Amino acid sequence: MQTRRAEVTAILQDPAAAGEAWVRLLPLVYDELRDLAGAQMHRERGEHTLQPTALVHEAWMRLVDDRDMTWSSRRHFFGAAAEAMRRVLVDHARRVRANKRGGDRAREPLTGLDPAAAGDFEQVLAVNDALSVLESEDERAAEVARLRHYAGLSVAETAATLEVSERTVMREWTFARARLSELLGAAQGRAGDDGAA
Repeated sequence: MQTRRAEVTAILQDPAAAGEAWVRLLPLVYDELRDLAGAQMHRERGEHTLQPTALVHEAWMRLVDDRDMTWSSRRHFFGAAAEAMRRVLVDHARRVRANKRGGDRAREPLTGLDPAAAGDFEQVLAVNDALSVLESEDERAAEVARLRHYAGLSVAETAATLEVSERTVMREWTFARARLSELLGAAQGRAGDDGAA
């Protein structure tokens, strides 16, 4: 495992590797990316049309398309992968929402929301918007939220990825959950006001 981690780090940090790096890198990180996608999809609703393998492939294509990107570390790479997965899920939710406009689906209240349990397409988009606000307020808390929510990492895995203590991750995760819940509650209130008008 350590040998593989070292090889991944070496590939990511080799500026001369360029395009061939992707060919060498994929087999080394595929299982980890698949596990992250599986953890994320486990939180989505059961009838979700996007599968973990498709999520990995879509996220991978987004990472590969950014030809100018260089990776400073595993943390940087897996953070970008989590962000790519988030964007894939958000784009998917937007497409589905656009296809269902005017449908008769009832809104469910977001009381006591656990951001890691988001599954409804409207809720996925609301969490994305709230995460953007959180990122503008506290970048590290947003990074912890992305890794915990979208990548499905445990506290220990998040701490290792971010190279911080587990205690720091817990503190940031507690703050991120509270702030996201607050932002989502405000968004729900606005949506209720719009519906009542």
